[in-house]
Amino acid sequence: MKHGVGIVGGRGHTGAELIRLLAAHPHFEIAYVSSRELAGQRVSEHVPAYRGDVRFASPSHEDLPNLQADAVVLALPNGKAGACVGAFDASGVDPVIVDLSADHRFDATWHYGLPELTRATAAGQRRIANPGCYATAMQLAIAPMREVLDGSVQCFGVSGFSGAGTTPSDKNDPDKLRDNLMPYALTGHVHEREVAHRLGCGIEFMPHVAPHFRGLSITANLHLSQAFTLDEVRSRYRERYAGEPLVRVLDDAPWVSHIAGRHHVEIGGFTLSADGHRLVVVATEDNLLKGAATQALQNLNLAFGLGEFAGFPQQALLRTGEKKVADGKS
Repeated sequence: MKHGVGIVGGRGHTGAELIRLLAAHPHFEIAYVSSRELAGQRVSEHVPAYRGDVRFASPSHEDLPNLQADAVVLALPNGKAGACVGAFDASGVDPVIVDLSADHRFDATWHYGLPELTRATAAGQRRIANPGCYATAMQLAIAPMREVLDGSVQCFGVSGFSGAGTTPSDKNDPDKLRDNLMPYALTGHVHEREVAHRLGCGIEFMPHVAPHFRGLSITANLHLSQAFTLDEVRSRYRERYAGEPLVRVLDDAPWVSHIAGRHHVEIGGFTLSADGHRLVVVATEDNLLKGAATQALQNLNLAFGLGEFAGFPQQALLRTGEKKVADGKS
C-alpha cells in the first residue's frame, strides 16, 4: 500500500519537479494537486512523467483535511502556508506536512529539514520546514568550518530565474535579464536570516538573478580563527560529507551549468589567503531540486521511516569511484 501525498500549489516549477519524483516513487502516490489556474486539467498534460488520472483541483483550505492524504506538501509563496496548516489543526486531521515556504523555518515547533545537518532528529516528524534553496547551499558550504569562524560570513549568490517563481516580475522576465545580472534584497534577505538562525553566526548575503533558468551558485568568504592549509580544509569537508551521496566535494570550483537537473550539491574551489585565516568556498545546486523538491522527498522518506533516498534515480546517488548507494543509507 502506498502513502498518498497531496501537493498544494502544484502549478509552479517546484510543484512540477515534485510530481515527477513522486510519480517514480515505489512507496508514494499523488493523492491530489491543487491549482486554481489549472483546475480541471489533467496533471499528466502538464507533467508527462506522471501517467495517472489525477486532475488539478482548487479545494478551499477548509476542504483540504477531507482529501485524506497521508502527507501534504505546501508549495506556496511565503505567507500563504499558515491558513492551510490552520485548517488541518482545526479539523484534528494530522498528516505529515512539508512546508516549502519560509513560513515555519523559524518556528521551534517545526522540524527544520536539511537532512545532511538535521537527520538525527528527523524520524517521525510530522511538521517539517523545508530549507530555502540558497540557505541549503550556504549552510552546507559553511557547516564544516562553523566552529572555527571568526566573524560574519559573506555570501555572494547568483540564481537562475526559476527561483523567482511563475508570477511575472522583473526577476523572471527573460527580456530584462538578457545580458544582465540583477541584484535584489541585498540586506535582510530571508535566507540570510535563515542561515544565521540555524548556524548561529553572522551572515551577509548578496543575491542576484541571472539569465539562465535553473541552478544557483554561492561564493562564501569565511574568516577563520586559526590558520589552515588547503589539505586541512579539503580533509574537513571530505570527512564531513563522506557518507552523503547528495553532497560532492571537488577540488575545482563547481560550475552552475553542470548542476542543472542534478539532485546533489557541489562544493569546491577552496582558496586560502596567504596567512591561512581567510577561506573562499564555492557551492552550486539546482534550486528546484536539492533546493526544494529533492529535499522535500528526502524529508518525506525520513518522516515515513523509509530509506532516505528511496525513489531517487540510482545515478543521482552515485559518486565518482564509489559503488552504488543502497536504497536507504549511504
